[in-house]
Order: sequence, then C-alpha cells, then structure tokens
Amino acid sequence: MTFPVSRQTALASLALAIAAPSAFAQNAAHSTVLITASRAPQPASEVLRDTLTIGADEILRSGAGSISDLLQRQRGIEITRNGGPGTSGNVFIRGANGNQSLVLVDGVRIGSATTGTASWNAIPLSAIDHIEIVYGPLSTLYGADAIGGVIQIFTKKGKGDVDVTAFVGAGSDATRAADAAISGSSGPASYSLSVGRERSDGFSASLPGASGYNPDDDGYDRRSAAGQVSLQLAQGHELGANFLYSKVDAQFDNGKSDYDARSKTRISNTSAYLRNRILPNWTSLVQASESNDKSGSFTGVASSTSQIDTKQTGFSWQNDVQLGRDTLQLLYEFRKEEVTSTSAGIAERKRHTHSLAATYGMQRGDHLFSAGARHDDNSQFGRKATGSLGYGYRISPALRANASVGTSFRAPTFNELYYTGYGNENNKPEKGRNGEIGLHYDDGKTQLGAVYYHNKLDDLLVSTTPCPYSGYKYGCAYNVNKAVLKGLSLSAERQFGNLKLGANADFQEPRDDTTGKLLQRRAKRHANLNAEYALGALHAGAELQLSGRRFDDQANRVELGGYSLLNLHATWQFSRDWSALVRWNNVADKKYEVARFYGSAGSTFFAGLRYGMK
Repeated sequence: MTFPVSRQTALASLALAIAAPSAFAQNAAHSTVLITASRAPQPASEVLRDTLTIGADEILRSGAGSISDLLQRQRGIEITRNGGPGTSGNVFIRGANGNQSLVLVDGVRIGSATTGTASWNAIPLSAIDHIEIVYGPLSTLYGADAIGGVIQIFTKKGKGDVDVTAFVGAGSDATRAADAAISGSSGPASYSLSVGRERSDGFSASLPGASGYNPDDDGYDRRSAAGQVSLQLAQGHELGANFLYSKVDAQFDNGKSDYDARSKTRISNTSAYLRNRILPNWTSLVQASESNDKSGSFTGVASSTSQIDTKQTGFSWQNDVQLGRDTLQLLYEFRKEEVTSTSAGIAERKRHTHSLAATYGMQRGDHLFSAGARHDDNSQFGRKATGSLGYGYRISPALRANASVGTSFRAPTFNELYYTGYGNENNKPEKGRNGEIGLHYDDGKTQLGAVYYHNKLDDLLVSTTPCPYSGYKYGCAYNVNKAVLKGLSLSAERQFGNLKLGANADFQEPRDDTTGKLLQRRAKRHANLNAEYALGALHAGAELQLSGRRFDDQANRVELGGYSLLNLHATWQFSRDWSALVRWNNVADKKYEVARFYGSAGSTFFAGLRYGMK
C-alpha cells in the first residue's frame, strides 16, 4: 500500500492510541442503547455485533456537506461518487458492494430495486438525529441484501419542552444551506418537524478523458422535510408515525451540448406503528410502511431520457418476550417491491416476500449467547434460509471478546433479472458465509476495538463477457464468481481532559476469487485520524483521511491513486442560544479520484450560524 503521507507516522499514531488505555479505570460504560443490532433497544455492553454510532452532537459539529462525507470518516467504510455531493454514489461496508448492504430510515428499508442501492445524494443531514452502523451480515434479522452490514438512519424525535432550532450557512462553490426544526412533547403526545434546503453551483462532475466531459460547473438543489408524531394511548401502549421526504435536482456532464443535462431524484418514506406491552414481559410492535425512490435522467435527447420509480410497501409484526434475563424475538414480515420504468424489460415489474424469523439471546454470568434463524419466501427467486450464532465473554467489566458466524444473501436486482440485453430471469441470489472474532474495550474514557472477519460469497453476480446465455451481444449479469471479503478493523478513542483523540484503520482483502483480482474501487488499506479540543465554549477539531490505491475496473488495469485529506472544523457557542460553525475541507487542496474521470472537491470552506432555543 502507498499512502501519500508517511505510513509509518500514521500507523505509529494508531498504535500509540491503541496501547494507551491499559492503566485506566475498569468501569465499563453502559449508557449507550442500540436498536439496529437486535431490532430492539439493547445496552451497547450486551451487543454481540460490531457496531458504531454517530451521535447528534458529532453530526452537528462535523459540518459535513453530505451523509456520504460523514460516513467516509468512519471505520470500515469507503465511498465512491460520480462528482459532487448532488451526484449518485455508493457506500462500501467492509469491502462489500453498495447493493450488498442494507439502508434503513426509522426501521423502513429504502433504495432502488433496479440498482439495489440507496440514493445517498438525496438523504438530508439536517433531518438526521443519529446513525447506527452494524458491520457484517444481518440477513437473519432483516432478510435480503444485509451481507456487508446495515446502516440505520434515525430522524429527529420530540421530547421535553419545545425545542426550536434554525441554521443558515454558506461556503465555497456558492454553497448555501438553511434548515429549521421544532420538536417537543405535551402530555401523552410528542412531535417533531424539520425542513431544509441546500444549493450549490458545484464543480465539474467529470474530468478530461471522460466520454461526456464538459468543464462547466455542475450544481445541485436539495429540499427536504421530515417529521414524527407519537401518542401514548396508555401506560405501555404507543401509536406513532414518521415521514421523510427529499428531492434533489442535480446537473451532470453530457458532452458540450447546450442542453442542461440533469438528474432528478426524489425519495419518500412513511410509516405508522403501534407498540403494545401486552404482558409485563411481552412487547408487540406492528409497523406498516411505504418507501419510494424515483430517479430520472434528462439529457435533451428523447432516446436517452430515463425514469425509474421503485415503491416498497411493508408490514411487520415483532414480538419481544423477556424470559428472565433472556429474550425471545418472533418476527413476521411482508415486503412488496414494484418498479415502473422507461427502461426496456423492466417497465412494469413486481415481486413480494413473506418472512418468518426467530432469535434468542441469553446471559449466564459473564457469558452472552445469541442464536437466530430466518425463512424468506420470495415470489421471484423462491425460498432462502439464513441463520446466525454469537458468543461473547466479559473478560473484565471493561473488556469483552465476541465471536459470531452467520449466513446471508442478496436478491438479484430488477436490472440483473429483466433489463433487456443484460438481465436474465435465471439469475440466483448471492450467498454469504461470515465468521468473525473481536475484542472490545470501554472503560468510560477509552474505547478500543479490534475485529477480524472472513466473509465468503458464492454465486456473485457480475457483468460477464461473453455471456453464457445466448442472444446477449454485450455481456450480461450472471452468477459466475466467488469472492472473499476478509480483513482486520481497528479503532481507538481516548479522552484526555479537554482533548479527545481517535483513530481507525482497516486492512482488508476484498477479492474476486474467480479472477484473483481486487474488487473495484476498494482499497486494501484505509484509515482516519482525528483530534478534538474543547476550551470553554470553543470546540476545534482536525481529521486526516487516508486511503491506499484502488482499481477502477474488474481487470485491475486502471489504477486510482491513494490519497490523504486534512480537514479542520470548529464550533463556538457564543451565547446560550447561538453558535457558529466553520469547516475547511481538503486543506492542502489535494487532487484525487474515487471514481475514474469523476471530479472530487478541492479545498473548500463553509461557515454557518445556528440558533437553538429550549
């Protein structure tokens, strides 16, 4: 691996951060409660999965321009994007492809059924309260596509007195942003509503050498709204609803045509739920939801204009039964996917899935166990069974060892099944078998993690040329390959009075076993170093992002160089209700690519003013 900064310096800093805590207190932190890893609230100290939480304060202080930028700074995650924040992109978890990980918003699955990925460019940061990331397969809990991991986004909720916030900001590339929110509770009711808008003139989405290169700026306009309301009907009985809506209008390059080529993406999801404590040890949660992903591309040429709309409707009934210190969870789910498109072969397509799942978690002294099984019956590809086993041991109050095994699968997308000249209805789901072992340390001041994983994938769907099926002139999607996603993920964070230091590093081998080549756009090494200092009302921080070289193609002939990015940020709470934010990204103005011939932002500056009254 070649980092464009001293590798020895970066790794030495990480090693020192990891080695530092051995002499500190032994009181484990039990305050964090996670939901995604078990589909129910669970103390972080009892979670047998590798997890990470991005809290509300971290999101506010980060000044990140998009959710992709925020995720790129987390361990185990890489991103690729076709230009600026308004363009389409992918998020890779532990080397898994973007369509091999699941994205949820308030428990609702989002994404396109044709590409299999979420529309990251449309998800507004201003509506997000916090994010949970669970690494590794979770098909036992969530069904198809949870091979690399699950990212769950939680929108803002209301509690306590009325809370009113507002933000305005501006920066490089004529970027302007504003958002406002109100939340609170009154008696048995709670509520939250937020709205936001962000605009930017951007920069050229493509670089010289791209087939559609145009040196003009490619900007975007994103508008969003999110809300929540809940009502406590009686003690232990709650009725609620959530919604998220976002629309992005983004320019892209399509040669030197006078037509203003652009893509328009709109996502929306709504859900209603009823939570009932039927017995003191039995909680029932019923949820109905609908998620829409609508994406259009407009170039001024009728033959190349496209519109693809996905609608997913879902229903779930989850029952959590407490048996002493043990928990039994029984789940039924139904999901219907519908696609309407101008693209050949997938103009009108639909399929549905019925699922049954059961998990059991138990504790015996310092030992923790979990087991789960799930059965999915899909109208298109048939039945799939998945399972998982987990074990954890508390070596001390602060130190725990975890081990787990699990199976997973990814459903073929509608493009891989039906797109004319590419898809084939005989394509099968991809299958994964994962094993991992990890050590986790948390004494309240210091957090450390080391996880080794090995995820073997069979029937990998790739673009194959020549196609084994007859009648395909330019290749097709075909279950031909095998892959292994294996690696070591390290993380460290330590509070030294007013100074907090953090580091993470991933040493991975995401390889196509059939060809022996590295998977596209995934580096074997990537890392992040960060420092934050608080002095009264002032918080200042620095981040260093490091990535090794990658390949842009399956044959590993087109290399994307490694890069290092230095970012600085600061917030100043200059009165009870007012604060200021400044952020300087890519301080050294490094030139780099996360996708061949697509532009990335140079040195950019952003400043904003926030009002918060409670």
